[in-house]
Amino acid sequence: MALTLTDWQASWDTSRPADLDRPVVLLLHGFGSQERHVAGIAPYLPADVAWVALRAPIRMTPEQFAWFPISTPGSPDPADVAPATAVLRGWVAEHVPAHLPVVPVGFSQGGLMASELLRADPERYAAVGLLGSFVLQGDHPGDAALRRTRPPVFSGRGDADTVIAPHAVTRTEEWLPAHATPAVRAYPGLGHTISRTEAQDLGAFVAEVLGLPPTAQ
Repeated sequence: MALTLTDWQASWDTSRPADLDRPVVLLLHGFGSQERHVAGIAPYLPADVAWVALRAPIRMTPEQFAWFPISTPGSPDPADVAPATAVLRGWVAEHVPAHLPVVPVGFSQGGLMASELLRADPERYAAVGLLGSFVLQGDHPGDAALRRTRPPVFSGRGDADTVIAPHAVTRTEEWLPAHATPAVRAYPGLGHTISRTEAQDLGAFVAEVLGLPPTAQ
């Protein structure tokens, strides 16, 4: 069965999402979560962006969703990740006007999806935010372009996060400086979650990348 995203599976910052006229921040939740949870980041984003939090297409329970199945922790099968990448790219192409900057931001599994969007289509995305996340193994079609353009990527994680496999953390730490202009933050005592400080840092990063005033928090 093909994966799909539908409008009712999204939380928007406006009642008229078709009227987008601002840069868009795409919020992607983690494994076993849903769009309402990651939407908690929205108050920390600049006021002059539109945001949308999407629900992953694989239903685990009535309240839990995933972008792809977990196989080897930290090294999912690229064939399992590809369908969700394709459906996200299609959603952006259908719903976001081509002239508007897009910044995908994701937590955990959602962060990997954010990086996959960038690696699949480097010219479409202004920057990426990775929160307690990692990048997929292997070389991607867009990686050569990224090595030339080095787009801004925020990568934040807690130093007490034991959920992401160590080899995936190492891979990400090596990939970022080779393919991006990274803003890396470590948060003492933080586990596999998002703190207020991390959300504030992300908001400041998005504001700087897009040339917007930051949101006061």
